[in-house]
Amino acid sequence: MAILVTGTTWAIGDEPTPTTMNAMVNNATFASGAVDDSTTQLSGGAIIVKDAGITPAKLSSGGPSWSSGTTTATNLTATSTVTGATGQFVALNATGTTSIYEVIEKATINATALTGTVNFNVLDGAVTLYSSDSAANWTLNIRGSASATLNSTMATGDSITIVTLATQGSTAYYPSSHTIDGNAQTIKWAGGTAPSAGNASSIDAYSYTIIKTASATFTVLGSATRFA
Repeated sequence: MAILVTGTTWAIGDEPTPTTMNAMVNNATFASGAVDDSTTQLSGGAIIVKDAGITPAKLSSGGPSWSSGTTTATNLTATSTVTGATGQFVALNATGTTSIYEVIEKATINATALTGTVNFNVLDGAVTLYSSDSAANWTLNIRGSASATLNSTMATGDSITIVTLATQGSTAYYPSSHTIDGNAQTIKWAGGTAPSAGNASSIDAYSYTIIKTASATFTVLGSATRFA
């Protein structure tokens, strides 16, 4: 099957001249055999990509993939506008102003009773509800995850807000101390006074806004609210 249509038609006995040789090359176009008419097609003698003709199998390893028109990416950094986007990202970094209509935030439900040292993994989500009655005063240790420190998770100038929801029975308890990555941390409490007791038969919400001001250095603003 022909790939090219030459610019000059030759007959038996014709002798080539500079003019006919130049025309043969300069005026050549692609023939129908140059495309598969599935992923590529001819347009004005040129080869173009056919609409919806390129499949994930045609892309190189590491390229984007999609299913039913949805683009999937592990990490997306947006410096302009992303519209009509749905789905999940492992990490999404956006510069500029982000405008959204609604946010559904993941909450962790933990049936373990609060007591001893309790690790709060910020990479697992910003809200944790401890659904069993607190068993004793506890130390809240804030970290990135079991394998990542909060210091490595946050850059200087970053801030994050987390909430611990403590279910209280007839005898209530409270967080008597706080650490970040295992290091003692002083909390600046709303109203200027740290909580010294929990509230019986309630859910106590402890909210912490953490600002990283330097390497392994944090300012933490805390508040305690009773819900009953």
